[in-house]
Amino acid sequence: MDRQSVYTTRTFTSTFDDSTDTRIQLQEQLETFILNFRLDNNYVYRDQLKENALLKKYYCDVNISDLISYNEELAHKLSSEPAEIIPLFEAALKKCTHRILFPHDAKAQIPNHQLLLHTDAEEVSIRNLDSMTIARLVRVPGIVIGASVMSSKATELHIQCRNCQHTSTIPVLGGFSGVSLPRQCSRSRVPNDPTPKCPLDPYFVMHEKSQFVDQQIIKLQEAPDQVPVGELPRHVLISADRYLTNRVVPGSRCTIMGIFSIYQSKGSKSSTSGAVAIRTPYLRAVGIQTSLDQAAKGHAAYTDEEEQEFLELSRRPDLYNIMADCIAPSIYGNRDIKKAILCLLLGGSKKILPDGMRLRGDINVLLLGDPGTAKSQLLKFVEKAAPIAIYTSGKGSSAAGLTASVQRDASTREFYLEGGAMVLADGGVVCIDEFDKMRDEDRVAIHEAMEQQTISIAKAGITTILNARTSVLAAANPIFGRYDDMKSPGENIDFQTTILSRFDMIFIVKDEHSREKDETMARHVLGLHTDGRGAEEMTETEISVDKMRRYLTYCKTRCAPRLSPEASEKLSSHFVSIRRQVHAAEMEANTRSSIPITVRQLEAIVRITESLAKLTLSPIATEAHVDEAIRLFLCSTMDAVNQGSNQGSRELNDEVNRVESELKRRLPIGWSTSLATLRREMVEGKGYSEQALNRALMILQRRDTIMFRNQGSQVYRNGA
Repeated sequence: MDRQSVYTTRTFTSTFDDSTDTRIQLQEQLETFILNFRLDNNYVYRDQLKENALLKKYYCDVNISDLISYNEELAHKLSSEPAEIIPLFEAALKKCTHRILFPHDAKAQIPNHQLLLHTDAEEVSIRNLDSMTIARLVRVPGIVIGASVMSSKATELHIQCRNCQHTSTIPVLGGFSGVSLPRQCSRSRVPNDPTPKCPLDPYFVMHEKSQFVDQQIIKLQEAPDQVPVGELPRHVLISADRYLTNRVVPGSRCTIMGIFSIYQSKGSKSSTSGAVAIRTPYLRAVGIQTSLDQAAKGHAAYTDEEEQEFLELSRRPDLYNIMADCIAPSIYGNRDIKKAILCLLLGGSKKILPDGMRLRGDINVLLLGDPGTAKSQLLKFVEKAAPIAIYTSGKGSSAAGLTASVQRDASTREFYLEGGAMVLADGGVVCIDEFDKMRDEDRVAIHEAMEQQTISIAKAGITTILNARTSVLAAANPIFGRYDDMKSPGENIDFQTTILSRFDMIFIVKDEHSREKDETMARHVLGLHTDGRGAEEMTETEISVDKMRRYLTYCKTRCAPRLSPEASEKLSSHFVSIRRQVHAAEMEANTRSSIPITVRQLEAIVRITESLAKLTLSPIATEAHVDEAIRLFLCSTMDAVNQGSNQGSRELNDEVNRVESELKRRLPIGWSTSLATLRREMVEGKGYSEQALNRALMILQRRDTIMFRNQGSQVYRNGA
């Protein structure tokens, strides 16, 4: 204005025309992207549209990184204003399909298309969704804890006036947004209309002429491993429509791409007038990637260098021992238990037989033993090392918390299922500590999950079956808190045989006292406490936990070994000999073994063999693998069975108790007598068996009640 010139300004801004122009331009740009984008002479989206349309599925799955490489400005617009761009994108898809399928027929009818998006951009956790992300595209990982039944949502309502039959249509936005019918008839608003006005609220909905789409509401919760300690996991509602419905079930882990939107919940409408502007957030899904989809596209998850490194690792001759040492390196010893846990993390091959029967591939391990033998530490390590793991303690777990609970939706008053620990850890490991402190009725709830790998539910009118394909790693104490050598396993172990037969390996961990072992252990523990190093082994292992986890996942996804004929022959003959041995021991002791050896145990050895073959990425399990599997089985379950083989029958135990009290009466404190005299008195004079006398003397000696002197010929009674 300071310059000496004519000053002009625009008075009428043609914003409307501009915006329609830019919209048309955007749609044209999107069309050219769909038709012209190619990867190595492959027209990706053109081919995808054609295939889907021929299958009568009208959607297109677009990778945002392709759009970024094609036109960065478009991609930025899409992520910052998705609500504007996505309808244009869908219109462009419809136009492109029309051009591909009916290039010469302009009047051909094609249904509306749906745009699905996926990307490798960084994820936003549910607790980081804030006001800055509203109305933008976000990518949220989580675990589905509830999925509603499918409902129909109107996209266009056809309404008619009761009084004058005037009809009109109202468009409805997607997501949770509703619509309210007009209060007045639009015909009565026409000026100079002689007919009398229609009354208020004249419209009713004509359902048969309206248009609907499928909609499903999903409840997504933070994955348990991403929740900060001491916090409750957050959840968010997700509205999925059309081709995104019925993609996920409770318990499945997925990453959801969606528009972060807000809606007015029923609660806030009726609340005080102060909360007018408060809205509840939700996500409008535009893409759902489940972990199964990612596993199917698994080649992208590993880089070529990483695969090369894994292949080199699998060829190492000492890989088995190195991997076993990498499991809980700060815990001293327990080599066989660590090897068993390695097998559990890998798992065998699951099989579906021609008649539809499933055989599980997951390995279950029970650690039963004295306090202070690092059982819980091993469980805690497995929770960190397994790709999917849930840690729970027996006392704090109920049957519903482990399997599934029926909840009632606050708004719709409908019942729905929420998965428990076994369902949420589908495809991973459940670590149950203090397994013996669980109530019996709660422990029964996981019987089915451990063998059939499903959880069937029939409560509150809901009958369904959920997947629980998990391995169980349980830790328990014996009945008396410590393992009593003088009693048979049946008297030490407080579990029913039904649950024991479902464990592939049962380790009895004893805290044995020997000077050398105690010294080494003390050095190791003090070394950890002073400078973070163990006694003889460094706690920094060759393979980091993260790398080990990735390698184990790689083995699980790429390899499903089968037994060679020689290996299966060896297994079957070995199983027969084990059964014969157990049967002989049962006949001798005149009682049934408390740890059963059934066909399940044969399957267990098969699974362990397959997991050992899987570790070296070999497709065939050989005899060497079978030998190691049998060795592991012998030093775990069979060792537990044989713990009680020298304990004798119940009659013998009763006789031993009688001899014990007789000996205490016969020998006052501080007295001694010769062993030959005692034997003569007890065996010949009172008719006890020599076996019972020897056992009683051994027990009393262990308890330090008596001592042997003069090379074992004199028996001296201590003050204890």
